[in-house]
Amino acid sequence: MKTIYSTPYQRLLALLVEARKAAQMTQQDLSARLGRPQSYVSKYERGERRLDVIEFLNVARNIQADPYQLLREIEPMLIAGAVQT
Repeated sequence: MKTIYSTPYQRLLALLVEARKAAQMTQQDLSARLGRPQSYVSKYERGERRLDVIEFLNVARNIQADPYQLLREIEPMLIAGAVQT
């Protein structure tokens, strides 16, 4: 299974959505900050597009989320072997 479909990656996406909403930002607001089309945000939030590490850090910074905390939240899933490669 590709990791984009893994439980930890899906959880990471959910955390990004939660953080964006907690920052009271729409997808359009975030996309404007990122200098990307709204479809970019929509596609990665739905898991249709994978974020690389630089993109992840940029998104987290723009929604005022601590990227390290987000990763700490999914780390137990990785340790438990939830990701099959």
